Amino acid sequence: LITFFNPTCNGPLGWLCVGITALFGVTVLCTAKRSPVGKENILVWSLLPVLLGLLCVAMLGTGVGLVVFCTSCLVSSMYLSSTVLLPVGDKAVLITGSDTGIGHALAKYLDSLGFVVFAGVLNKDGPGAKELRRACSQRLSLLQLDVTNAKQVKEAFLKVSEKVQNTGLWGVVNNAGILGFPADGELLPVSTYRMCMEVNFFGAVEVSKTFLSLLRKSRGRLVNMSSMAGGIPLPRYAAYGASKAALAMFSGVMRQELSKWGIKVAAIHPSGFRTGIQGTSDMWDKQEKELIENLPEDTRHAYGDEYLLGLKSYLLHMPAYCDANLSPVLNAVLHALLAKRPHGLYTPGKGAYLPLCIFCCFPLWFYDFFISKMMSSQPVPRALRTSEAETLA
Repeated sequence: LITFFNPTCNGPLGWLCVGITALFGVTVLCTAKRSPVGKENILVWSLLPVLLGLLCVAMLGTGVGLVVFCTSCLVSSMYLSSTVLLPVGDKAVLITGSDTGIGHALAKYLDSLGFVVFAGVLNKDGPGAKELRRACSQRLSLLQLDVTNAKQVKEAFLKVSEKVQNTGLWGVVNNAGILGFPADGELLPVSTYRMCMEVNFFGAVEVSKTFLSLLRKSRGRLVNMSSMAGGIPLPRYAAYGASKAALAMFSGVMRQELSKWGIKVAAIHPSGFRTGIQGTSDMWDKQEKELIENLPEDTRHAYGDEYLLGLKSYLLHMPAYCDANLSPVLNAVLHALLAKRPHGLYTPGKGAYLPLCIFCCFPLWFYDFFISKMMSSQPVPRALRTSEAETLA
């Protein structure tokens, strides 16, 4: 191929190009064979440097082409090294919030791969726990684990310690979380902020601190399930987003501090997935009632009952905009648990990375404009509608 592109490549440099290509190809094939996920990405990253190298050799000559080719191979190799996964073996992983959603699916997924799974659930007799008992192997153990209950966290630690003994615990996945009632930050009662922080942040901190001694033994992994709302500001997610942002910052600091112990820490920032985190209609009615009852009269008058009662419709339509396929999140967690070089941040799901890039790389006014266009269908408070009508009149 090289001779076809450039007849001057018959010398030693040409043969060197062929040798590097062959070596790189063997490396790629071995990597793809060992990796249970991401084979498509591996093939793409292997073809790009080869094509780029051949093109450069054809256009720039052997010397420059070889330099460009070697550089592209180096960059690709750095990516490919992150796709190499450790063997599952007898690795044990604790997952919180396994009753439903991502935690439930993750418990099943890791169990199917051969992990020893400790699935923390809010209710050991609930439908989620029963389904895990039915669908999973004997390796999976159910733990009664409310992450806001220090006693239950301690009891779970003792049970896990007894089973893993001297080998330690390979991974902790802090997945338990609640959404709260999506509404303007001004409208949310302080109790909603506290509740989100208790579960999404303080619960994860409590579990992490309790189980770190077991992770230290195995030089394992700490994986925290944050959210896209924890990395960028999104309307109606003041309480939820603040708690997830706190978790994301905690993850970053722990990643730096625990590296000296050989523990790797990752934060997952999924986009919208259909997990059931929005709750049930009974829960919405209760939250809506609490929100309206705690509003000052002038605030309620400014927003209007039509606006306030319409907040619940956002929850009704939320599943339609969410992806039912949880595979991107499950694969991200698996990579964080098993990759030799896991990423510090994962953004699985459609549209998870674009808003983050805009928020980080563009002026804030542009990001706010971008988000306002995404949320353009939101209702307008009564006072603003009245003001607009008076202006037009």
